Amino acid sequence: MAEKADKAKASAGKAKQYLYIVQSSNERTKCKIGVTENLKRRLKDYNSMTGKSKDEVFSFLFTCEVKNMNKIEGDIKNAKSHLREQENREMYFYNDALFKEYVDFIKSNEAFVRELSVKAEEKKSIVKIIKKTTPTLKERRETRRDVLQKAQKRNNDEFFTRYEDVEKELSMYDGKIWKDKVVFCNCDDAVGSDESTTSAFSLYFIKNFKQIKLKKLICTHYGGGIDLFNQSAKGYVFTKEGFKEFKDYPKGYTGSFDAPLSLKILKEDADIVCTNPPFSRAAEYWKIIIKSGKKFLIISNFTNVITKAFIPYFKNKKVWAGYNRVDWFLTPKRELVMSSGHWYTNIPIKKRPKYNNLKIMPLKEIPEKYKEYDDKKILLVNNNYIPNDYKKPFAVSAYPVLSGILEKGYCLKEDNEYYPYKKGKKCFARVLIQKKQGGRQ
Repeated sequence: MAEKADKAKASAGKAKQYLYIVQSSNERTKCKIGVTENLKRRLKDYNSMTGKSKDEVFSFLFTCEVKNMNKIEGDIKNAKSHLREQENREMYFYNDALFKEYVDFIKSNEAFVRELSVKAEEKKSIVKIIKKTTPTLKERRETRRDVLQKAQKRNNDEFFTRYEDVEKELSMYDGKIWKDKVVFCNCDDAVGSDESTTSAFSLYFIKNFKQIKLKKLICTHYGGGIDLFNQSAKGYVFTKEGFKEFKDYPKGYTGSFDAPLSLKILKEDADIVCTNPPFSRAAEYWKIIIKSGKKFLIISNFTNVITKAFIPYFKNKKVWAGYNRVDWFLTPKRELVMSSGHWYTNIPIKKRPKYNNLKIMPLKEIPEKYKEYDDKKILLVNNNYIPNDYKKPFAVSAYPVLSGILEKGYCLKEDNEYYPYKKGKKCFARVLIQKKQGGRQ
């Protein structure tokens, strides 16, 4: 009995050992894994460090009790050495996937006793639909044509892409195009502390980095004007290579796609560019990106295919429509707003679903209400109807071009948009196309 009492007394007097994962509010891409015999005191030490800024707060992401804190800490350092910083070996790279990896490893270690705390799940950000910004066409007393006309004149670049639109488009392409490639997101792509403050493009590639076997992801953040999701107004470059993630703030760097550093990255590092460039600067952006010769997947105005500045690119097969249109964007306040966008690319399109939208048939079979002639006797066809026995140039809207008619044996005839006149009245812009000699559908 005396022997048991002595053992119980010794056990009671033995200090408990803990392992923790801690993070600074100013360093969201890093964390520290450490051990202690007093969690409360250890956290207090972090938050009272000399030289720490007042707005910097340390908090535990995970805590647990362990049997042998020195052994488990050593096991982590050995097993996760590739995830430790080179300059400061005490710091580990951090994101949600890595955090789960750390916790799973700790819990599977023989020294693990019990979990004490783990960070709470992030609340998903709520997207508000403001009635006044998203009325129906009927409520606005507008037609689809009115929307397209406004889209051509729109000069509002405070529109950001939704994650679901990025995922929907990029999932349509063969996954092999990303393997061992460097993806460059060079237009206002912020990488914040969580999903709600990270742009859709960056988030997609960060989440799928390993699955699509990327070599590197580079995102530039524009630091001028109204900033994406209210982040720092300073331009920066975010880089992810393997498990390493870091931000660089070059002196005087704005983050603009035409800044010297951005152009240097485009020329020397990028393999594929994927982003939503500002609609108001689309002509400048397209000139740079197409001249670079790099592969790209970008969102731009729905009407680019019938706009003078862009038509030559389509005519010369430097670019073509992607798979999907994009009708909804987010404002900086995360409100939904409608605008007419579409994906564009120079990556081959296979089995385009929108071919089914094209109604290719003899001219006489096209309903009369969908065909007419303008004052110059140019045939105008609507509603995606295409005459397959008409040898002269005829005018179509943006829709057939975006549905892939230029891949079905037809070509653009002019470098400019075509404005029909009916009874002397100027009509909405179109483009002239013509069936190629021997062209097939």
